[in-house]
Amino acid sequence: MEQSQTADAGPRTPSIADGVGGPARYARWDGVGRGFTVVSTAAPRDLAPGEVLARVDLATVCGSDVHSVFGRRSSPAPGVLGHEQVGTVLAVGPGTPPLRVDGVPIEPGMRVVWSVAASCEQCDRCEADLPQKCRRLLKYGHEPLTDSWVLSGGFATHCVLQPGTAVVAVPAEVPDTVAAPASCATATVAAVLGAANRSLAGARVLVAGAGMLGLTAVAMAAQAGALVTAVDPDPARRASARRFGAADTREPGADQDADSDEFDIAVELSGSSESVRDCLDSLTVGGTLVLAGSVTPSPAVAVDPERVVRRLLTIVGVHNYRPADLQRAVDFLAAHHTAYPFTELVAGRYGLDELDAALASARDGGAPRRAVVPTL
Repeated sequence: MEQSQTADAGPRTPSIADGVGGPARYARWDGVGRGFTVVSTAAPRDLAPGEVLARVDLATVCGSDVHSVFGRRSSPAPGVLGHEQVGTVLAVGPGTPPLRVDGVPIEPGMRVVWSVAASCEQCDRCEADLPQKCRRLLKYGHEPLTDSWVLSGGFATHCVLQPGTAVVAVPAEVPDTVAAPASCATATVAAVLGAANRSLAGARVLVAGAGMLGLTAVAMAAQAGALVTAVDPDPARRASARRFGAADTREPGADQDADSDEFDIAVELSGSSESVRDCLDSLTVGGTLVLAGSVTPSPAVAVDPERVVRRLLTIVGVHNYRPADLQRAVDFLAAHHTAYPFTELVAGRYGLDELDAALASARDGGAPRRAVVPTL
């Protein structure tokens, strides 16, 4: 059952009982309409070189978790969902320890977030600086449950981090509820804004969709000096966008003035085909459209190639992110989380045995995220 308070607990000191070989639990998702079953196991006694054992202190329910559970996207089952989490390093595999993104060796006791995926760091895509599209990519919360990697998602008391996982330290002053979404939402937004490939200072930025990613994008762009307009059909979300730094808000399809209402950058985070079209139409000469919300099937959008050519437009897609994006996400939250109401974006406090209720609540709306505390 959802509790009335927000889960805003900070870091917790590791104990011997949390360590290698100790008790662990995970929520096994058995497929659409079949829900979750909490399973007891043990944290592995033997880690492979490059692996890291982390205790999951708090996870958040992402929109893609909701889409998986309710059949909007295909996900392997059985599996362990969850890919937004903050935790504490308990053990590191033998040999030379892996490094955090900032180059510091990973050690037990560190409070960290980790990337949504692990990359091989050797294939042609990794060598081309596309690790998020590695040919042997492993994604936390998206893999089938196997004996070789049981603790593979955030909806568990522990997670075994694979070699090639980006790991970033989280300062103690950043609440768990603010830190956990960095693993997906905040890092994705960092990648999206970086893909615009221009300074945000003074730029006119349109953010389409004012959910978790959209509100984060509004805050990050506004903090960088952009003049941000947020578009969303929900008046409550538009009001939230104002609190996150939007200079203006509007409903989709609202009348616009021609040249005075053109944007240098349009960021599409809703996944709506109509919104994609409107964003493209809103760009000024030399403008850039960054698409990141279209992660489920939707109707195709017609593109006028002459308009793209004559107006020197750029269209770029973003899916997942690079390790540096996760570092930028945490750096932003550490520096600015008190300036914006990020803690209000995560509601509830659910244990693993309450995940069915957590997912149902997330589907029904309200706050963009629900908090899962595996130790409850």
